[in-house]
Amino acid sequence: MDSERGDRAGFVGDIVAAHLPGYRADSVVLLGEGEDNIAYEVNGELIVRFSKEPDPVRRAARVGSEVRLLAAVAGVSPLPVPEPSFTAAEDGCLAYFKLPGRPLIDLPLPQRAAHDAVIGVRIGELLSALHEVPVGPMERLVGVDDEPAEAWLDEAADTYAVIAANVPTAHRPAVEAFLGEPPPAGGHSLAFSHNDLGIEHVLVDADAPTWTFTGVIDWSDAAICDPARDFGLLYRDLGATALHSALRSYRTDAHAAEAIRARAAFYAKCGVLEDLAYGIETGRAAYLDKSLAALTWLYPDPA
Repeated sequence: MDSERGDRAGFVGDIVAAHLPGYRADSVVLLGEGEDNIAYEVNGELIVRFSKEPDPVRRAARVGSEVRLLAAVAGVSPLPVPEPSFTAAEDGCLAYFKLPGRPLIDLPLPQRAAHDAVIGVRIGELLSALHEVPVGPMERLVGVDDEPAEAWLDEAADTYAVIAANVPTAHRPAVEAFLGEPPPAGGHSLAFSHNDLGIEHVLVDADAPTWTFTGVIDWSDAAICDPARDFGLLYRDLGATALHSALRSYRTDAHAAEAIRARAAFYAKCGVLEDLAYGIETGRAAYLDKSLAALTWLYPDPA
């Protein structure tokens, strides 16, 4: 196992040396691994990520598409996004220096709650900019992700069946009632969006006199999707005040905003069960804690 880690670190170091002459990879740490990518942190500042796609042609194409996507997003986003430092398309590699700041998920819940309104405003501004981008050109960079609400509800029910014992007793009646209700009707329009805008992907400088939003990361799930999807993640993670502030700063009419609010609540209620399961499975306390806190506003105690 130690030799395998050493081989990986050496490979990452070689990639960095080849593309950033004069830059020494003094430390290489495995940052995380998912179904699609594996990422390393070099010297505490450089992210080097590799696609796990086995086909070299598709692997290289994915890297090229993501570089073009980040460039497109940087052109419209009011918040910073990662800027690629180099790519090694044949290895499925994309590298960029970390943006400053800390993910919101790493801050204590009371600190996040004290700023939920201003967070909502900035997220609403970001989503306005993204959702106004014409869908046509973006379809060349990202796919369409628009599963029917029935599929969301079925998946949430399956997840709940696995984690029910970990859901506090007071919240179970509300969860079970939600899972027994029909899902919202379809018919919504689609828009380009981040599609995974949880608080783990929003960076802030919490030490500044007034909070500074320093960036939005991890655009690998960006898609043409329901514009309510990212509002749902905001509601899931921060609650009603953040959602209300986001919709007030979102450039749309009142009728559309209310329709988004209703669908956002549906996505939030499904998503919190998924995040709770993730926290339990991985032992990541930040996900477990935020999900248990969210149950209080998503599935309140009927008593």
